[in-house]
Amino acid sequence: MSGKTVTRADLTESVYQQVGLSRAESATFVEAVLEEISSALSAGETVKISSFGTFSVRSKSGRIGRNPKTGEEVPITPRRVLSFRPSHVLKDRIVEQLVGS
Repeated sequence: MSGKTVTRADLTESVYQQVGLSRAESATFVEAVLEEISSALSAGETVKISSFGTFSVRSKSGRIGRNPKTGEEVPITPRRVLSFRPSHVLKDRIVEQLVGS
């Protein structure tokens, strides 16, 4: 594994190379897609991308946690968390990459 992180610039370059838009148009396109996903999640909607996975926001209730270092009980406030569930297509692709290595 290379340990490389994919950035917005990488996505923009990929759109530029594969779709043929200008670099500026590619950057605008990537930003628009990311903004649409962010807006939908902020509104509490689920974002499903076929053959990739599903992003959703779920609510977690408050609870009492424990500081592992001191053992002290600490209240954890209710919050909303982002979760991602990969599609079977993505899971299979990752497994193939690991097996093929």
